[in-house]
Amino acid sequence: MSNLPLQPNFIPPMRNGVTASKVFIEKSTHSFSSLYEYLCQHFSHILPQEWQQRFDDGLIYDFHGQVLNRHSPYIANTHIYYYRFLAHEIHVPFYEKILFENDDILVVDKPHFLTMSPTGQYVQETLLVRLKNTTGIAELTPIHRLDRETAGVVLFSKRAETRGIYQQMFANRQIQKIYHAIASYDSSLKQNLTINLRMEKGQPFYTMQVVDGEANTHTELKIIEHDTNWALYELKPTTGKQHQLRVHMNHLGIPIKNDPFYPVISHKNEQDFTQPLQLLAKEILFIDPITKQQNHFCSEQVLTL
Repeated sequence: MSNLPLQPNFIPPMRNGVTASKVFIEKSTHSFSSLYEYLCQHFSHILPQEWQQRFDDGLIYDFHGQVLNRHSPYIANTHIYYYRFLAHEIHVPFYEKILFENDDILVVDKPHFLTMSPTGQYVQETLLVRLKNTTGIAELTPIHRLDRETAGVVLFSKRAETRGIYQQMFANRQIQKIYHAIASYDSSLKQNLTINLRMEKGQPFYTMQVVDGEANTHTELKIIEHDTNWALYELKPTTGKQHQLRVHMNHLGIPIKNDPFYPVISHKNEQDFTQPLQLLAKEILFIDPITKQQNHFCSEQVLTL
């Protein structure tokens, strides 16, 4: 790969749907023989072979846009750009669908098992990178998020200039979100129920728990249909805590079907795509802060008893 012309305000191009990460090279009392040596020590959680491969593949640039190699010198108080890649990545055999698009937003129907953004063992097999590859929009950014296990409607910002307006809309709770979930049928539950609980971080760190104190999460629940064992519930959260609906349903004694965290953590094989969590972000309603139009988007996916 040839070097790019020197650019004082260099912005790395998107590659295969992946935006480059920016890293500040700190000053150190240690004398590094090369940038490669510094990166291997500073990011010890990344194997040296991975840094070597990134250099060999031309995936590391300096701030002028010059491609660096394993022998490039360590220069403190500057920054570099590099691209994430995974040598082996599990393919997620389910696909997203774009429901709506205008100049500012993209509305997408997300499948189960697809992580929102690059993290851990997923880069290409994430909703964000798939959409960047499909649309070619480098600035595409999620306005809100869904768990990997959850399917349904999610919004993306296409332009940095208007992103904050939509993010503020969520922060101000000017969005109505309607979820569907399948869980055990409990005939003792009221047809319409309001759940008010205080939730905080749990153990392990990636879970949440109910604690005593003033409620900081609120959900409206009603039963849509049921048979003798299972019910389809409509859930309307008015707050947006992590795992809120999953924790609320578990607290009622009716955990969502196939939930791998609540009430008991069960780590499935990452290549096991059976038994998806029966939670779907079914609808989202809001007045667009730019167009002033009433928007109502609905997932084409359906949960059945």
